[in-house]
Amino acid sequence: MRRLVALDLPAGDELVAALRRCLDGGDAVLPLDQRLPTAAKARLVEALAPHAVVGPDGSSQRRRSARPLEDGDALVVATSGTTGEPKGVVLGADALRASALAASARLGVDPGRDRWLCCLPAAHVGGLMVIVRALVTETPLTVLPRFDADAVLAEARRGATLVSLVPTALGRLGPGAAAFRTVVLGGQAPPAELPGNVVTTYGMTETASGVVYDGRPLDGVEVRVAPDGEIEVRGPMLLRCYRDGHDPKDAEGWLRTGDAGTLGADGRLVVHGRIAEVVVTGGEKVWPAAVEAVLGRHPKVLEVAVAGVPDPEWGARVVAYVVPRPGSPPTLAELRRLVAEELGPVAAPRQLELRDALPRSALGKVRRAALAGGTGRD
Repeated sequence: MRRLVALDLPAGDELVAALRRCLDGGDAVLPLDQRLPTAAKARLVEALAPHAVVGPDGSSQRRRSARPLEDGDALVVATSGTTGEPKGVVLGADALRASALAASARLGVDPGRDRWLCCLPAAHVGGLMVIVRALVTETPLTVLPRFDADAVLAEARRGATLVSLVPTALGRLGPGAAAFRTVVLGGQAPPAELPGNVVTTYGMTETASGVVYDGRPLDGVEVRVAPDGEIEVRGPMLLRCYRDGHDPKDAEGWLRTGDAGTLGADGRLVVHGRIAEVVVTGGEKVWPAAVEAVLGRHPKVLEVAVAGVPDPEWGARVVAYVVPRPGSPPTLAELRRLVAEELGPVAAPRQLELRDALPRSALGKVRRAALAGGTGRD
């Protein structure tokens, strides 16, 4: 009987070997995030119902309350687990292979010359698919237990040529990121200015990581924008279903992403952001990512996040949450002027809050829902 095996293992060679054994043997794998506390891991296991859990000591614990798999299922990737109900994305072996080959072809991966470095969490699709690409294409691979800028740069000096990062991690590498042949960047909106070796990607767990590279769909991927502005994708690397059996794709295989975007005359996709995060102020739509990109170029801004808060006059007002660089912080007037010049006055923030840090997820994404509840400096 085919099983779903939860791997409660730290990122490294042992995890890669266990993943390969399971997939070669016909089992599917659920990687468990090592940063989760024991109680959160237990909730995730209970919700996603694997047949067995392999612990750090190599022991395998069988579970009786497991849900069955379908032929071809290869990975179940958790999309949450610290808050709310954990949800698992079921990806088939064919989807993994299609994703790995399409991405590798677009990046020009040469197993004889390249080496992948995995430094993102291996329980999330960004890090996990680095490992899968290396296994499918038989490209050399190094896996770090966690992101550490010094360790990442050391691996580049040792010959790692390809790495997948989120923008926060890229920023911590600084000029050293140029040591890699290619940096694959995803997970959140990229900064306005990028090194020449960076390839930006758009995708999600449900698409087995990025399916659009530098605005262009990978081979075999179709992208369209619905009349309401929502991005829809279709391709062989999409999920089969969620672990509860729900298939979010329509009858023709299209997946609604929950993101808004436009397709340019040249066919390039421009992603505006999550539909749920758009700020409607005075009847006009303001996309936080666009405002963040402008504010991030201000010399006094180290980090910035933008969100809307209820406003009795405007319906919602745009608020800029800024971690300033050392020295005098930016003023609201400075930031408003900068945004108004590029995006128009409606997008200019009406409130500035200075922060010591921004609330972020384990992957470095800003948790916008937590911004208003943070501790400000003003």
